[in-house]
Amino acid sequence: MKLTIELVPQSSWGNNLRSEANLSKAQWDKLRKASYKQAGYKCEICAGKGSKWPVECHEIWHYDDQNKTQTLKGLISLCPTCHKAKHIGRTLSVEPPQVQSRVLHQLASINNLTPKKTEDYIVRVFEVWNERSQHQWTLDLSWLDDNL
Repeated sequence: MKLTIELVPQSSWGNNLRSEANLSKAQWDKLRKASYKQAGYKCEICAGKGSKWPVECHEIWHYDDQNKTQTLKGLISLCPTCHKAKHIGRTLSVEPPQVQSRVLHQLASINNLTPKKTEDYIVRVFEVWNERSQHQWTLDLSWLDDNL
């Protein structure tokens, strides 16, 4: 799948580079702006751009389910719609129906999924999220050592 959903386990909500790595605003700005520039200020998934700002920076995490380690793998620049798809749980909780519809359409369209396959995928992702949310995760931010 080209556009995947990445739900952060509930036990890790609030864990991000700004809070956990104590990055200053200047450090975070350096990282995200480098991501934007490398992506040519276009979404790395759909090549689109947002209307208010072209792209947003998304943290790429890998979850080692056996060792309960959440490892930062990098950053990716996404248009706001693809970014909302990555965080579909939040999107379905706080966004108005027209935004939810647009995001679900984007998820289905990019991945060439039927509405039923899209729904099945979301259900599977939430099952994984539910299991991961039962555990505390150790953060591995070593990616920052080579990128700050």
